[in-house]
Amino acid sequence: MDPQASTPARYIIGDEEWELCNDDGFIYKRRKETIAGESSNPPDPELDPEEEERNRKKRKRKILLKLKRKYQKEIDHWDILSNTLCALQEKSKVVSSLSETRVQIEKVASSSSIRPLFLDELLIMEEAREGFIKNVSSVCEVAEGICRVEEEEEKEMFFNLPVWGTPQDLMESLCYD
Repeated sequence: MDPQASTPARYIIGDEEWELCNDDGFIYKRRKETIAGESSNPPDPELDPEEEERNRKKRKRKILLKLKRKYQKEIDHWDILSNTLCALQEKSKVVSSLSETRVQIEKVASSSSIRPLFLDELLIMEEAREGFIKNVSSVCEVAEGICRVEEEEEKEMFFNLPVWGTPQDLMESLCYD
């Protein structure tokens, strides 16, 4: 007979004592069998149905508040992006009006010798375009940051999966969620 099969390894998780069993190469974990009189954990007293209902409502409220905070945070991010986009649209209107004035200045410059004013206007327009491009780049960086955070949260859901001791614990957690 295999010596491992006759002496299973014992360890304690939480309040329960578990043992690893090797049954002809099949290794599994089970609760340690106790004699009827030597139960180390007394049975939990039944909770009052009203108390259970209060606890359920507290858990539900806590979960809903957590969801509310999460969605409010996301809404705030989108508000910031929306406001930035509106500001960029206003700046683009200014740039387009500058380009219209540039066309008018070109007409005047071609008819007269006001070259320095024309160059100044061109310089101002290019600086406005540069500012516009910087603003668009910053909005893109913010959007990429938000997407990166959301992607990390999605990954975290899969990497931080809990490990259940028994199939009953697994079923309870699935039913609870």
